[in-house]
Amino acid sequence: MKALSSETQAFLERMRGKKIVFTNGCFDILHRGHVAYLNEARKLGDALIVGLNADASVKRLKGPERPINNENDRLFVMKNLKCVDAVEIFTEDTPLELIKALRPLVLVKGGDWSVDQIVGGREVIGWGGEVLSLTFVDGYSTTSVIKKIQAEHRP
Repeated sequence: MKALSSETQAFLERMRGKKIVFTNGCFDILHRGHVAYLNEARKLGDALIVGLNADASVKRLKGPERPINNENDRLFVMKNLKCVDAVEIFTEDTPLELIKALRPLVLVKGGDWSVDQIVGGREVIGWGGEVLSLTFVDGYSTTSVIKKIQAEHRP
């Protein structure tokens, strides 16, 4: 079982009996799509916890040029969003162990994920929770932001 930070443990203790929503991602370059999705996720419960991929995990998933922003900077940004109540960094490629440790009642991902693809879904449903694929805001992705910047800076 994944060891949670003391900050997250204290938060969970304060939230005992409340409806916890969980999502995860790299959140490398925060954009409108991310913020809309996180706001939607937060409305589904009493608190939103975000699992943030560590730098090594982002590199394995997205390639050697990523992340653009390091995990400490991404953590700072996520912790300072009004809709996010707690953030936990995880080093694995999936948040399964983190989900098992947190035991959220709602597990969500963006609309580009079908419910049956969402890691941890079976576990959350098993303890009586729900799994949702939220609205996807077309035209917004970190990859598209990076491509736009690269195109604007080509000679």
